Amino acid sequence: MEALIVVDVQNDFIAGGALAVPGGDAVILLVNRLQAKFQLIAATRDWHPPDHGSFAANHPGKHPGDLIELGGLKQTLWPVHCVQNTLGADFAPGLNRNCWDKVVLKGTDANIDSYSGFYDNGHRKATGLGEYLRRKGVSTVFVAGLATDYCVKFTALDARALGFATLVVRDCCRGVDLNPGDVEGAIHEMRTAGVAIVDSADLGKPL
Repeated sequence: MEALIVVDVQNDFIAGGALAVPGGDAVILLVNRLQAKFQLIAATRDWHPPDHGSFAANHPGKHPGDLIELGGLKQTLWPVHCVQNTLGADFAPGLNRNCWDKVVLKGTDANIDSYSGFYDNGHRKATGLGEYLRRKGVSTVFVAGLATDYCVKFTALDARALGFATLVVRDCCRGVDLNPGDVEGAIHEMRTAGVAIVDSADLGKPL
């Protein structure tokens, strides 16, 4: 069985948001159309406490883009974003959620970030998404959403490592490209790990 994972299409990651991904708004319509091709859809949601360690504002003298150590791991600092129970953490307006079977919250532990929809960045705690997909008989996952070089990438890499055949629908994603070339580097890393990179046109009728 195939499933679609919709990654972090939230207000803070689209235009006007605290951590807007360039072109992020464009994925809303594309993801809506993509969802029509799947019987099982899971979505991930960044859901940070206000004191999250990945926020530059919680480290005096630090700025977004700086690197620190958090939970024993290298951590890029970000603007405050997707704080629990705020507008920024809401899913983007116009995104069709009626067809979703499961929503997975991530980034809930203030002491470690969680880019992947399956685990925190240290693989210390699972979100339950992997177990859920297995219970549903899923063997193949498609990944779309925001952002290509962070949460999409790590979700796809973890899906592949867990044994799922994994495909990223590239035109239904957008990247941060904090450093020029990050998106292409992420694509290369995913391909090297056995993740297929496809476009929506490859899935049948073009979007």
